[in-house]
Amino acid sequence: MVMSYRKADIYIYETKAGLLEETDTGYRFTYEADYLAGSNIEPVSLTLPLQEEPYESNILFPFFDGIIPEGWLLEVVEETWKVNPKDRMGLLLVSCKDTIGNISVRES
Repeated sequence: MVMSYRKADIYIYETKAGLLEETDTGYRFTYEADYLAGSNIEPVSLTLPLQEEPYESNILFPFFDGIIPEGWLLEVVEETWKVNPKDRMGLLLVSCKDTIGNISVRES
């Protein structure tokens, strides 16, 4: 059985679309059943098309890694919240609650 550690609710605008989990084998992203049953739904990313089955990866999915700040802003995040730059899930959780785009990440 795969253990789940830190979790994040993934929102598109203000609608909960899925759950991102850190596991002992990497990461898992699953769309919420209620979200999939809705109308006018869109995927979190083109690289994570809508489906009922969870996505699994041994690294943080590139889409989620891509919304983590870079450069000087990443340095501010690392220093302010004392997050190791190699802790990608930690960086995602502390810095992506309110992104420029339509996706937000909230610790579950």
